[in-house]
Amino acid sequence: MKLYFHPLSGHVHRARLFLSLLGLQHELVQVDLLKGEHKAPEFLRLNSFGQLPVLDDNGVIVPDSNAILVYLARREGRTDWLPQGAVAEARVQRWLSVAAGEIAFGPAAARVVQLFGRDVDTTEMIARAHRILALIDGELAARHWIAGLDTDKPTIADIALYSYIARAPEGNVDLSEYGNVRAWLARVEALPGFVPMAVTPVGLAA
Repeated sequence: MKLYFHPLSGHVHRARLFLSLLGLQHELVQVDLLKGEHKAPEFLRLNSFGQLPVLDDNGVIVPDSNAILVYLARREGRTDWLPQGAVAEARVQRWLSVAAGEIAFGPAAARVVQLFGRDVDTTEMIARAHRILALIDGELAARHWIAGLDTDKPTIADIALYSYIARAPEGNVDLSEYGNVRAWLARVEALPGFVPMAVTPVGLAA
């Protein structure tokens, strides 16, 4: 099993983190984004969108981080991470959509600007980040894990949200007011098999 990755990508990290939490052996294949290797013909044959991550499971090619989370959970029969049943799956899917929406266009986008020194006004990105973080903080007031299932165990929804929230300060998004979010981050980091995402000294992390 191969995971095409870049160490600064939160999308990649969520896939790498889940592989580690499941204890699955895998090879990391680094793709140099700055050199445009994700746009090279050989990579585009793996993912025509030219995006990371991509999982190659002995010839089964799975692009997209959230798709990889779903694939691995189902491949391994891990109904603890991706429960079956209409209600449970809908609750998980709701937060996968948040990861691909508000998180991607809020804290993740603000972080990218800082990482690459782009001359872009991040005011709206940071405001969007605080709106979704306040919502998530409220959701976590009554439970340990975001999907709110009766099992009180983490799901792939938590993995999908973790990386860019954990590194939000790199995009000048202050987490100090979100005590429930910070406690949740610590719970994710205490899971057996946890692997951290690379820390970059930019933004509030400088």
